[in-house]
Amino acid sequence: MPLTPQQRREMKALAHGLSPVVLIGGNGLTPAVLKEIDVALRAHELLKVQVAGEDKETRSLMMEQICTELKAEPVQSIGRMLVLFRENAEARAAVIAPRPARRAPRTTKRSHQGSA
Repeated sequence: MPLTPQQRREMKALAHGLSPVVLIGGNGLTPAVLKEIDVALRAHELLKVQVAGEDKETRSLMMEQICTELKAEPVQSIGRMLVLFRENAEARAAVIAPRPARRAPRTTKRSHQGSA
């Protein structure tokens, strides 16, 4: 499902503080790199990928290939940085897992007996 402009804007803001998790080196987009991106998307949902030494058109084609093969959504491509998103309900459920119930605070005060 494609991201709406509002969702894309929110993803860009969230990605701003992230560091790249995967680096695409001189060998390009190999099956091993695709596997690492897949693992990282499963763990993080929102991901920065750095591309070393490719021209803009090649980076655009890489983004397309990654999104097609891994069923991810392109968020942004800025310079040599690609930002990708793939929703992972399992990871989100683990983050938003219900917390154990807290004990109710005491309602009665204990009397303190002083010695005098």
